[in-house]
Amino acid sequence: MKLRDRVVAITGASAGIGRATAELCAKEGAAIVISARRADLLGDIVARVQAQGGRAVAVPGDVTSDADMRALVARAVESFGRLDVMVCNAGIGFHGTLEDTTPEVARRLVEVNVLGTIFAAVAAHPVFARQGSGHLIAVSSIAGRRGVAGMSVYSATKAAQIGFIEGLRTEFLGTNLHASIVYPVSTRTEFHSSMLRDFGHAVEGLGPRQSAEEVAAYIVDCIVSPKAEVYTYRKAWWLAVLAVVAPARADQLMKKYARRRVYVEP
Repeated sequence: MKLRDRVVAITGASAGIGRATAELCAKEGAAIVISARRADLLGDIVARVQAQGGRAVAVPGDVTSDADMRALVARAVESFGRLDVMVCNAGIGFHGTLEDTTPEVARRLVEVNVLGTIFAAVAAHPVFARQGSGHLIAVSSIAGRRGVAGMSVYSATKAAQIGFIEGLRTEFLGTNLHASIVYPVSTRTEFHSSMLRDFGHAVEGLGPRQSAEEVAAYIVDCIVSPKAEVYTYRKAWWLAVLAVVAPARADQLMKKYARRRVYVEP
């Protein structure tokens, strides 16, 4: 069991990548401490893990609340004596031109995607520092490496996560603390249905897709062997390179794979 004796906290764990990561971590022997706003779904995960002999605790909360993130970390230490990994996974998306993006939408994206990551990291860091070890993992997006038309503010929040983790990696040099960033491509999860629920539309378009379970496997591998960056779809690395060496060419490529809004009739 790759993660035996590890304690892993995961935000946004009620569905999608967060849920897949929680279930795989538990299968690999970790004690999981999961957080999201939907307590009923967290309870289902805990019941399933415990029925299989695993260790799991649910701590319902909102990543935009620093108090909730401190409570998540405190419960992990109370339940299992330590915290080894914080996976900052919670995130929301929005599709629309700059004209479509209201200040309220922009603020919500920043609060969940950026402040949610920062609050979870700030809560975990004192425990990591006291232990002399710990691993912070932020689930970003390839959109953070190369902005996507119609998702400019979302892309900006994902780029902010990258800058945050890069800064922490430098800060942690010479210690046994690690910081990693994960770059999924479009993933078959509740992300799009959540966008529909929150903003009244989803998106569709060309481009590669992957499952939440594929991304979770990469995250577990990163826990076992910490890496600075994880591209869960290998070819996406070339897009990151292209965006630096030939940004105009990257613009043309991204135009080809532009997303469009999809509405569902009530």
